[in-house]
Amino acid sequence: MRKLLISAAAALLSASAIASVAAARTPAKNVVLVHGAFVDETSWQPVADLLTKRGYHVTLVKNPLTSLEDDVKATREALARQSGPTVLVGHSWGGVVITEAGEDPKVTALVYVSAFAPEKGESVAALGKNGTQTEGIKSIRADQKGFLTIDPQAFPKVIAADLPDSMGQALAKSQLPLNHVSFETAVTNAAWHHKPSYYVVSTEDKLLDPRDQHFFADRIKAQTIELKGSHASLVVHAKDVADIIEKAASSK
Repeated sequence: MRKLLISAAAALLSASAIASVAAARTPAKNVVLVHGAFVDETSWQPVADLLTKRGYHVTLVKNPLTSLEDDVKATREALARQSGPTVLVGHSWGGVVITEAGEDPKVTALVYVSAFAPEKGESVAALGKNGTQTEGIKSIRADQKGFLTIDPQAFPKVIAADLPDSMGQALAKSQLPLNHVSFETAVTNAAWHHKPSYYVVSTEDKLLDPRDQHFFADRIKAQTIELKGSHASLVVHAKDVADIIEKAASSK
């Protein structure tokens, strides 16, 4: 009887192990997209439309931009609604959010698009002290309450130089302010230590310098591609961005 029980337990453990491996190898069909500062979730719409046509379940997170904690909460709520393996993607400031929220067990891969990828204990403000002072960073302004925006006159050039000027001006006028405390808050997790990571470097970026992007990509040991685009490369090169997200979705 004891031998039978041992054999049965071993069989159950073996079946469980096989099921776990199979789950780990299941391609992700869910994609959660996290936008950056100063814009809303519609910045991801071109990529979302392409992924939806390819059969993915796509969720656009609407960041409150009131604090890192609030943005992470919004992302975690989006992840809670997913069923099964999920790719978590962040643009710009969204990279900080996915670094913190990416510890969720549903997340099978992280994709950074022209994004910050902090180490545990780092904030954007701290990274900025050692980073390149680009035209875009120099154009950030604070209002009397400490909410940040980019100088509307500079916005089209430093954020969306490869978009039609009329679109850049429209985006400049519809900016969403970011609470300065967001940039000053350090992450407590660094999910890229445990999850496969991918990085899209925008080589014409005038906000987050391409050299700094490569620093992040190298540090997190990401599979990296370069796109000749501005900080808005997720719009201009939506197909290329969708392609690397799809690659992440099939990562083992």
